[in-house]
Amino acid sequence: MDHRGSKGIVTRTGAAWIAGLVVLAACGGQADGDVAEAQTEAVSQADAPFRTEGEGADHLILEDERHFGSLIQLTFGGQNAEAYWSTDDQWIMFQATPREAECDQQFTMRPDGSELSLVSTGVGRTTCGYFLPGNEKIVYSSTHLGGDECPPDPDRSQGYVWALYEDYDIFIADADGLNLERLTDVPGYDAEATLSRDGEWIVFTSARDRDLEVYKMRTNGSELTRLTNEPGYDGGAFFSYDGTKIVYRASRPEGDELADYERLLAQGLIRPSQLDIFVMDADGSNKKQLTDNGRANFGPYFLPDGERIIFSSNMDAESPRVPDFDLYAINVDGTGLERITYAGDFDGFPMFNSDGTKLIFASNRGNELPRETNLFIADWVD
Repeated sequence: MDHRGSKGIVTRTGAAWIAGLVVLAACGGQADGDVAEAQTEAVSQADAPFRTEGEGADHLILEDERHFGSLIQLTFGGQNAEAYWSTDDQWIMFQATPREAECDQQFTMRPDGSELSLVSTGVGRTTCGYFLPGNEKIVYSSTHLGGDECPPDPDRSQGYVWALYEDYDIFIADADGLNLERLTDVPGYDAEATLSRDGEWIVFTSARDRDLEVYKMRTNGSELTRLTNEPGYDGGAFFSYDGTKIVYRASRPEGDELADYERLLAQGLIRPSQLDIFVMDADGSNKKQLTDNGRANFGPYFLPDGERIIFSSNMDAESPRVPDFDLYAINVDGTGLERITYAGDFDGFPMFNSDGTKLIFASNRGNELPRETNLFIADWVD
């Protein structure tokens, strides 16, 4: 493995990275702030755990990918995904599992790959990290209060399923990970949190009412509002740039499929084989389904003009069992479907910067090892 660091950083080896996590796990039982303080101290005494660098990757643009003017690669190995811009486009927050690690943690870096920092506790599993406006605070979800160990993988004897870890809660912290504060404290899954661009609202997924629904709350945890109410999974939500609309993914199982959904939900599992893209007003009204292709459509995000949505789907895969996901764009009224990427394997988790000139996404393209996922930024050509 290449252990070169990003600009000005020489990374430690994977074995040392694992040792660092073990040291942090020994801090279990401390208050949240104490864990964050120990984590920050550990990072300050060691180098970044993996390489991040803005490296030209135009050779990975395929002929039909006409919206990509140029391409840079930011990460090089392991699993890197769910990368989100700060509102001023100066920072990126993302989740990563380095090659020798077991669980996703939250990291921040500059858009050129420099200044990589671990900002989550280093224990448990995390997901969906976001900067608040001003870049002084971050929000993410973590299981660390349920234990230092990485939660077990889901039981795949029941097919391809996702785990809904009941220890997931949503936290807010300083941008360096200090002063960690818990925002959700009800039993069950609370995760998939993202922010309105004005920093006033968090939209997230919760199983608190015995189904997976979309909720919103203020960034201090107040004014909790349930936005969806139909049987099936509702989640992965994002606000539009002006904060007036929300896009999300959802399933609407019926009959035997609903019975299977409810059976798996009782076990803390979900089968994500069929998900569609929906939009609604920010108050939960005027819901509209945009896709209906019988496949898995997820990771939707508004373009800055608010008129189109980019998302990932396996709609053109040979079969639903083939892990061939590409990016697509569609108008908010469900018309004008356009395929954006053609790389095969996986392209997902797209997010535009403030003016829509750059698109960050996760992809398997150009990976050194099978199924590794890295982060890329494309100059967007409309």
